[in-house]
Amino acid sequence: MQTGLPSALAHFNAAPAAELQHALLSCLNSVRWAHRVTAHRPYPDVAALLAASDEAAYDLTAVDLAEALSAESLPALPEGAYTAAHTALSAAHAAYEARFGHVFAICLDDTPPSEFPDRLLAAIRSRLANDPEEERVVAAEELRRLARGRLLELLRCARNRATSHNAPAPGT
Repeated sequence: MQTGLPSALAHFNAAPAAELQHALLSCLNSVRWAHRVTAHRPYPDVAALLAASDEAAYDLTAVDLAEALSAESLPALPEGAYTAAHTALSAAHAAYEARFGHVFAICLDDTPPSEFPDRLLAAIRSRLANDPEEERVVAAEELRRLARGRLLELLRCARNRATSHNAPAPGT
């Protein structure tokens, strides 16, 4: 666990429910998921929060999944990506969206940005072979992973805001 996350977790646990649910929707655009994560507070540690997030994501219904997918977009390609990569990804994404009726969701948290184009294209092409139910399961798992990473980032941002508010004023 990173230093400072316990204090961010304390803020997370104490935040007003409406404010927290709004922030959680930026992690996963599912009202049901955000409500469940909020309702199970307080969390004793970050691991418990992540476990609750995972559990709520595993319980997404088809409607919840559609709601979450409606807010997703493909990861941005790194600066300098070739036009051919953009073209290939646009065509693959269009084929995916035509087949499954929603945007392609993928978590690239552990992927170096330089590998995004190849990883995205390979994943879209591979997943185009899935039947709709199989793809629903894969997309839900990718959303769960995205939510987990975004939730950690939300805590890091809260920690950084708290740290900057507590820092001595310049020149003191």
